[in-house]
Amino acid sequence: MMQSWRQLQIFATEEKMQPKILSIQQPWASLIVSGAKDIENRTWLTNYRGPVLIHASARADRVTNEEIESDFGVRPPIMLPLGGVIGITEIVDCVANHPSKWFFGDFGFVLKNSRPLPFVPWKGQLGIRDAPQALLDQLKL
Repeated sequence: MMQSWRQLQIFATEEKMQPKILSIQQPWASLIVSGAKDIENRTWLTNYRGPVLIHASARADRVTNEEIESDFGVRPPIMLPLGGVIGITEIVDCVANHPSKWFFGDFGFVLKNSRPLPFVPWKGQLGIRDAPQALLDQLKL
């Protein structure tokens, strides 16, 4: 029997996963939250699947906009905020090979449902970690 829309909303709310957080250098972080970049390359794998806040590191990568446009056919946004959360995505898989033009690492986190969030200054750390409740409260998540 088909569940009603309201029952599905209740189920989704009850099953809501606590987001993690991942620090990524700009311009890659903004390319993810814009939906352009569908893979995050890492030298390590993860078993985690679920929502991830995208934290823009305090330092940007030295890659130029021209290099990104030449290599990937997209131009990064002009505004590249640093040192805070800029969006959210969902890790749906971790792979050692992928047809995406963005894949070039040992492992790729396959990303879906990426979107920007209002900028919240926050200190970054290495690795995927639990998002602190104080941050989730600021983001109203």
